[in-house]
Amino acid sequence: MSQAELTAAPAVRTPRRALWTLGLLRSELTTTLRRWRTLALLGVLAAVPVLIGIAVRIETGDGSGGGPGGGGPAFLAQVTNNGLFLVFAALSATLPVFLPMAVGVIAGDSVAGEASGGTLRYLLVAPAGRTRLLLAKYASVLVFCLIATLVVAVSALVTGALLFPVGEVTTISGTRIGFGEGLLRAGLIAIAVAVSLVGFAALGLFVSTLTDSGIAAMAATVGVLITVQILDTMPQLDGIHPYLFPHHWLSFTDLLREPVYWDEMVRNLGLQALYAAVFGSAAWARFTTKDISV
Repeated sequence: MSQAELTAAPAVRTPRRALWTLGLLRSELTTTLRRWRTLALLGVLAAVPVLIGIAVRIETGDGSGGGPGGGGPAFLAQVTNNGLFLVFAALSATLPVFLPMAVGVIAGDSVAGEASGGTLRYLLVAPAGRTRLLLAKYASVLVFCLIATLVVAVSALVTGALLFPVGEVTTISGTRIGFGEGLLRAGLIAIAVAVSLVGFAALGLFVSTLTDSGIAAMAATVGVLITVQILDTMPQLDGIHPYLFPHHWLSFTDLLREPVYWDEMVRNLGLQALYAAVFGSAAWARFTTKDISV
């Protein structure tokens, strides 16, 4: 073989590997999004803003009532005056429980579900290898995080526009911004919420590599979520609160200040990156050495 052929061989393999990786990612996304379980989870998430909007509409009669003293999720009192606030209220209501539980189900089943179904061994026959397969599964979970968050935001936006008036937005700081800028900030808040789930998604992926039972992995991931949420509410453990992955989840509310406060959101981003790095590395170490016999 000539020197030119030796030089060209790696260049040929690189595009092929990239194509295999992209094809694997597309396959993972298609499989995940076509499952009835995934569609059911997205349906439940879409229904939450509708139920909140209808409840507020019934409570306030013609939609013009309500006041800042009402209970419920943050921003709920402002929904009757501006339907755009239903987006913020719905994300505040779903982020602590509904969104992470949905992500926990998808992440927990990502590897363990394939193992329990007997398909993991066949996936590893493909030239992509274990590392790229794990990356494809994590990427598909992250895409689900974004899709799930957007489903909540879009459902809330449509419901709010149908049931309540929309217009200028009064920020937490008391200033007013136009509806277009308010809509832009709603989009940024949805992205911030999706990013807040990155660390928990990596944790769920790691749990999924520890067992061959999809149900056990999903239950364990959701169990970890509930446990950490409880720990984050205990004042006796306030020393560890800043290091718990859900502690800064509601920092997205700072995007509704004028000017925007970035400190808490930067802390949240750093914490999620740390969790993703630690549990992503742990998942890789476990998965690449795991004995796949079925």
